Amino acid sequence: MQQEVRVRGQAPDNPPPTAAAFPEEGARRRTLRTEVLLVLALSLGASGISSLISFVGALTQPGGLGDQAARLNSSQAPGRPWLDLAWQLFGIATALVPVALVAHLLTREGAGGLRALGLDRRRPGFDLGWGAAVAAGIGGCGIGFYLLAQANGFNLTVEPESLPDVWWKYPVLIASAVQNSVLEEVIVVGYLLRRLGQLGWSPVAALAAGAVLRGSYHLYQGIGGFLGNLAMGVVFGLLYLRWRRVGPLVAAHALIDIVAFIGYALLAGRVDWLPTP
Repeated sequence: MQQEVRVRGQAPDNPPPTAAAFPEEGARRRTLRTEVLLVLALSLGASGISSLISFVGALTQPGGLGDQAARLNSSQAPGRPWLDLAWQLFGIATALVPVALVAHLLTREGAGGLRALGLDRRRPGFDLGWGAAVAAGIGGCGIGFYLLAQANGFNLTVEPESLPDVWWKYPVLIASAVQNSVLEEVIVVGYLLRRLGQLGWSPVAALAAGAVLRGSYHLYQGIGGFLGNLAMGVVFGLLYLRWRRVGPLVAAHALIDIVAFIGYALLAGRVDWLPTP
């Protein structure tokens, strides 16, 4: 029998593992980072850069921010309602492609698609009930903050809709509100917090990143739009960390936008307190 002899100072046969000993873990992290960057580049990350460029343009435009307008849900084919409707539906559908991509990625991961983020039909009462409560609280504060920021020149005048008075106007506004809510809450809250957590970010850091991202793609509205949505991002992120469901957040966001879009359509030019371009 051959006896094993270890010379003093010689490295042991089984040294403790190092990071280099697990190349698959490093490759997985690189893959996740690339995935996050691509998803954001195809969706709200690109919107954040576009919004920043728009904000710089507004700042350098003669006159104050309050004298300029940020328009949402405007006509894509004035005077041609059927073509306009086709463009509106096309825009809504294509805006949801990143959500479908996230669902596909989560399914391949074995997490169960969007169910992993809490967007499903398991708890409809919970989602709608808490969504309505959150919408009432945040929506009221948001309107007040917008009016204050716009009056003090920190915000552009936001025109939530300028669609023609045709039969599909209100259904399209509702569909647009739902699309906004699904896209933002799935990408910025559910998906981003999940992936950043898998990459080793702390919950606080991930929440802060999501809130800054949410504020960034609202910069086209002005400083008030950035700060208001930054605060909304913090609240929504905390609620998601508590509930682990984006369902209530989607419901809340959809209700806020529906009230904003349809409320503006009904009240613009009829009340003195609502700014119009």
